[in-house]
Amino acid sequence: MKMDFQTVGFNAQDALVEHTTQKTESLARYYDRIVGAEVYLKLVQDEKNSNKVAEIKLNIPGNDLFATSTSESFEKSVNETVDKLKSQLRKLKTKLQSH
Repeated sequence: MKMDFQTVGFNAQDALVEHTTQKTESLARYYDRIVGAEVYLKLVQDEKNSNKVAEIKLNIPGNDLFATSTSESFEKSVNETVDKLKSQLRKLKTKLQSH
């Protein structure tokens, strides 16, 4: 799977990149036709503590799946985003099997 990382507003540490890569690549267990993933990690300036945004777009033939999440840490945002994508992949797989 081809991974494309972009960070907005900060420089990502290696541990964060490794965590995000590992979580995103684990999605291949749910659907084997994932071509690539585009990961955007953003640091949003606001008065709230939940200012770290993770957006992941999965490139799949026919359809692209997208999910985003905001929380107080990038790791938590990535985990929530990956969970949303797992749900979307399950729905896609069920839909394809029923046709």
